[in-house]
Amino acid sequence: MSLIEEVSSYKSVAVVGMEKNTGKTECMNYVLRGCSRIGHPVGVTSIGIDGESCDQVTRTAKPEITLAAGTFFSTSEKFYHARRLISDIQGLTEWQTALGRLVTARAITTGKVILSGPVTTGLLRATISEMQRLGAHTVLVDGALSRKSLASPAITDAMILATGAALSTNLQELVRQTRFVYDLLHLPVADLSCAAQLASIEQGIWAISEDDTPVDLEIPSALLLQQQKERLYQYGGRLFVSGAVSDKLLDTLRMQPEIFHTELIIKDFTRVFATPQAVRAYLQKGGRMTVLRQPKLLAISINPWSPSGYTLHSDKLREALTEVVNVPVVDVRQQAAKTE
Repeated sequence: MSLIEEVSSYKSVAVVGMEKNTGKTECMNYVLRGCSRIGHPVGVTSIGIDGESCDQVTRTAKPEITLAAGTFFSTSEKFYHARRLISDIQGLTEWQTALGRLVTARAITTGKVILSGPVTTGLLRATISEMQRLGAHTVLVDGALSRKSLASPAITDAMILATGAALSTNLQELVRQTRFVYDLLHLPVADLSCAAQLASIEQGIWAISEDDTPVDLEIPSALLLQQQKERLYQYGGRLFVSGAVSDKLLDTLRMQPEIFHTELIIKDFTRVFATPQAVRAYLQKGGRMTVLRQPKLLAISINPWSPSGYTLHSDKLREALTEVVNVPVVDVRQQAAKTE
């Protein structure tokens, strides 16, 4: 099955960049063109600003977002007025962003648009649902690992990970960093009957008793773990952390005598803010890490070019990643040249 066919089988797909200029926008345009070619109705939005012709940080040229006629899109009022296509407004939110209210519209002609969409998980869910109600069979969300919470598998059904030389011009280091995120995306799902209850918890560290009952340890933050670590294992080794997983949290758990019986349960991969070294040390010492939700990773998109002007060999990068991951690795620029 091709990437376009895979994407079209899901109701919502996030395209998540590991770093700026890793080819996320090119991947988005590739998917948009492919869906248009097969007549699959799509909607698109962004959790940041995407589609500008020049990167505001690196001052390098960027690919713009091009929409085919019939595509639904959601962007801020400011950028809706700057669109270069004819469109029909379908809705206007009451919520204000820094760039105005969000406009949901349907493109009547092919053209370019800058996307600046929802800034909260609740608004993103509402925006996806609205475009689906209007007729988009798949909604694409432009995302980034720097805004992890909005890349959560609780929001979209699947994702594509974009990586490339902008992350590192050293092939081995680029593969190592990408493999780390790939491994986080494939953390095993916790075997729990209380998963739905845990998903609604927003604060604190909880123990899971032998009968799968969550018990509040009354430790409001992982920052206070060191002072109250003697309370951690009174109900067994399964611990649920509702917030971020940091180096400090993993290092504290790693030093406990009960580390071999420790299962650290988190909501999903977006909660991990620890370094690869801290995660590796925790796991090697005998600890386990599981998630309530595991995202469906469809593919890894690669961009061999970096803003510094250095270019990796596309085939070598693809081959190196293919050896360490079990999903398709695609250079969408190369694919586009073959099919278009």
